[in-house]
This record gives sequence, C-alpha cells and structure tokens, in this order.
Amino acid sequence: MQKIIIFGNSGSGKSTLAKKLAVENKLAHLDLDTLAWLATSPPQRKPIIDSAKEIATFTQKHENWVIEGCYSDLLELLATKSNNDAVKGREYCTANEMVFLDLSIDTCIKNAEKRPWEPHKYSSKQAQDENLGMLTQWIKDYETRTDSFSKNAHQALYEIFEGKKTTIKNNN
Repeated sequence: MQKIIIFGNSGSGKSTLAKKLAVENKLAHLDLDTLAWLATSPPQRKPIIDSAKEIATFTQKHENWVIEGCYSDLLELLATKSNNDAVKGREYCTANEMVFLDLSIDTCIKNAEKRPWEPHKYSSKQAQDENLGMLTQWIKDYETRTDSFSKNAHQALYEIFEGKKTTIKNNN
C-alpha cells in the first residue's frame, strides 16, 4: 500500500508531484486546499476538526493515496499513529511515506509566477494572477513565519515521521 504525504512552501511543486505520483501509481489524490478553507471572503480556515473529519473519510475510502498541502497541523494527523484518535470515532490511515519539498524561496516564487490556472482555487486565471503579489509575499515569509505553514513547522513534522522520508531541494 502507498500512503504518501507531500508538503513544502507555496510554489514548491506539491500539486505537480502529487498529480504525477497519483497517475503513475494509481493513487487517490487529495489537495488539502480543497478542504482547509471556508467559502468566505476573505477566506478563513475551517475548524481543524471539520477538515480532520474530511481527511479521515478520504483515507478510509481509499487504500492507496497521496495527500498534499502546506498544512502541518492537518498532515500531522497522518504522520503518527498516536494521532489516530484525534477525531472521536474516526481512524486515520497513517502515511508510510513523506516528501518534503524544501526548495529555495526564489525557486518557489518563479514556480508561482508560471503556475497554470487552478480552477479549484480561483474563479479565473485573472483572479489568480491578481493574488500573485500576496502569494509572493507569503512565499518570502516561509522561513520567518511561526504558523503551521512555516518551514519550522514542516521541519518538525519531518522529524517526527518514522516511515520512509525524502527531502527534495530542487525540482528541475
């Protein structure tokens, strides 16, 4: 069975790698962006418990999967067996492989600038491009932030994982 989690900064190539692995290995694919946010303007995070329930449903439904995102607080649910009771009555399938995309800030910004339209996140390519300034700043702050999206949080997640783990520093 393959149960893979992929994480890193915005623009690091998480979705690209996850899509590739999903096709090559016939894995179900979950982009955490699709369940981490409320449909509000401006966007607000869903309560962790609500996202956690959706993740548990996904992992119970699919035997082989790849899950990607920058949410260390959600990925932690899949990284250790001790988190299996995080949602009462729901059991998570623990990942057996982890990929940390630890690319340079400059590379992530370049990737974000050439990113194709993501219709599951934006109503149009123009709306996505209008958000590029905010996204670029978000990417630049990766190493100094202290939230669950930060490099420090990602490194901590990587350290606690006991399965196969890989760090990728360059995705050329």
